Amino acid sequence: MNNQIQPKALTEIEASQYICMSRSFLAQARMDGNRDNRTPAPPFIKIGRSVRYLREDLDRWLDAFMKLEHLGQH
Repeated sequence: MNNQIQPKALTEIEASQYICMSRSFLAQARMDGNRDNRTPAPPFIKIGRSVRYLREDLDRWLDAFMKLEHLGQH
């Protein structure tokens, strides 16, 4: 049994590894906001000067992309 604590709030490094995207993507997406023709930023929270990503928000963000239908599939 794995007794490691799974944090609810992830750092930028942890979040980038979790969603398999670069840290620079997360930073740029936070600064740019949601813009046309850009991948939308995952939701984040700020605690003081620290940026954190909630695991459940990242899961929902990823799910939104997985539910897109591929061409020719029904």
